[in-house]
Amino acid sequence: MFNKPNLFHGAGDASAARNVQRAAGTNVAAASPAQPAETGASAAAREAQVVEREDTPAAAGAAGESRLIVGPEVKLKGAEILDCDTLVVEGRVEATMDSRVLRIAEKGAFKGTVGIDIAEIHGHFEGELTARKQLLIHAGGRVSGKIRYGKILIEEGGELSGDVQSLSAAGKELRAVDDKPRALAAVAG
Repeated sequence: MFNKPNLFHGAGDASAARNVQRAAGTNVAAASPAQPAETGASAAAREAQVVEREDTPAAAGAAGESRLIVGPEVKLKGAEILDCDTLVVEGRVEATMDSRVLRIAEKGAFKGTVGIDIAEIHGHFEGELTARKQLLIHAGGRVSGKIRYGKILIEEGGELSGDVQSLSAAGKELRAVDDKPRALAAVAG
């Protein structure tokens, strides 16, 4: 019923299958489950290809989130970053961004306009920052500019300066501005 050598192969079979795969230059995307039964060696090779592909970082990213990492010596200037679930800044970035998560490393710096769900700052941020859910400023982190946040946590040693408001307070302020023309019209009428 089951071909046990093909179903339960040892580690030696898997490494041999990888070597066969590399030598043959086969691609796992070309193999499909609807193909006819294969010999033991080719089935083991195909299975090893699937395992090998699932372990790669690219496959993990494709299954979950999209991530952009700006390395320590990298400078990214004049960009508009879209459809990036997580941006990790270890170097310097001057950009606009609307995404989910922004993480600025200790030596990282971001200058620009950001609309984000969660901002985690270890380094420096300058510009306009809207953290819809949470703004977390770690010790050594510095944030300055026009800052709006849902919740905020500043560790001892973290710095925050500029025009700073919670989103709920900013919303109340906008409603008050909207009500002024109506009040003036009622008084004038």
